[in-house]
Amino acid sequence: MPTLDFLRAEIERMRVQVSRQRKEILQLHRAGIPTGSAEALLQRMSDKIDNLCAERDKMKAALPKPKARVIGGRKW
Repeated sequence: MPTLDFLRAEIERMRVQVSRQRKEILQLHRAGIPTGSAEALLQRMSDKIDNLCAERDKMKAALPKPKARVIGGRKW
């Protein structure tokens, strides 16, 4: 099972890839080249990111909540 840090890193890596892919699709549009398959790939990548985010949120919710402490607070 992947760790929370791994999921966060994977989400960030995939977001960078999606950004690059979008830029390439824009260049293809400007050149007049069909981009149907590239847009389908972009959609699958976005769906994968959404799934990873949902998994990350589940893992984050399952973590124990830290007790709130006040620095220099009263001790009674």
